[in-house]
Amino acid sequence: MEPVARVKLADVARIAGVSVATVSKVVNGRYGVSKDTMARVQGVIDDLGYAGNLSAAGLRGQRTNVLGILVGGFEPFAAELLKGAWTGAENSGYELLAHSGGHGHGWERRSLARLAGTLIDGAVLVTPTVLNTATGVPVVAIDPHYGPSSLPTVDSDNFGGAYTATEHLLDLGHRRIAFLGGRHDLDSGRRREEGFRAAMKAAGVPIDEDLAVETSYEPDLAAHATESMLSLPDRPTAIFAANDTTALAAMDVALDMGLSVPGDVSIVGFDDIPEAVAAPVPLTTVRQPLQAMGAEAMSMLLTMVRGGTCEQHVRMDTTLTVRDSTAPPASTAPPAS
Repeated sequence: MEPVARVKLADVARIAGVSVATVSKVVNGRYGVSKDTMARVQGVIDDLGYAGNLSAAGLRGQRTNVLGILVGGFEPFAAELLKGAWTGAENSGYELLAHSGGHGHGWERRSLARLAGTLIDGAVLVTPTVLNTATGVPVVAIDPHYGPSSLPTVDSDNFGGAYTATEHLLDLGHRRIAFLGGRHDLDSGRRREEGFRAAMKAAGVPIDEDLAVETSYEPDLAAHATESMLSLPDRPTAIFAANDTTALAAMDVALDMGLSVPGDVSIVGFDDIPEAVAAPVPLTTVRQPLQAMGAEAMSMLLTMVRGGTCEQHVRMDTTLTVRDSTAPPASTAPPAS
């Protein structure tokens, strides 16, 4: 994929209908621009993803021998990908710059506009919200929000992993299974829910829609939903959460309510972050090869910055890691010897 040209001051000026000098004043916070004009220019800046460069003008157009890995935030999922990317860049002759661009739609456009071609020669984007970003440098995406598109992409088998996790609970004898979903607007969230539903359908087990809740991968929302479900007279005997952080939140709630995990409720997560094995009850979870995904993305990026071509889409397998948080439901568990 050929890099797209960087957004320039002149592009902002043309679309906003003002001079380049006016755009420069807005960017640099100088006086002499009306509030209405400033708001119009700022709106165009946000839409296009333009941002001032962080490095000296003399660096423009030169190689930096630095590659970036850009994340929305340094949470456990991203941290594991960072470790893999660092391994992939080791002994490559390139240094690695980790940058948090903050949350919100289009964060990667702002980050790339500030870094691309001045501080970094290419970038790995972790869960980008936009894939038609004007970059000016080679870019590889990991687990993009809306699925593979125009950028070379690395992701994992979210559908298959969720299917296997649900099948594990069904094989143990669970039938009343709750699902703490991710986000419907994200490819990973949709595929994990599809995998859960497909496994339940294949087993001929109906889904209680009151037990299938979207939690947006947010632990607080997962905790609230778990408390409500476990307070029901006919509470679920198992919970499948769409990521580990929400699974761990569900576990904390269950234990706080005086319930046994897995005696009263089995819990399965997704990702296999380090916190999963260190939980009060080690968590059964679907393992994404996060470090391998980071290393693969960095390998693809190195190929691109050196002038080569790489695979457009690499999808890695997921595996179920069974630990102590799952067991047959109490009504079907074998008696203690």
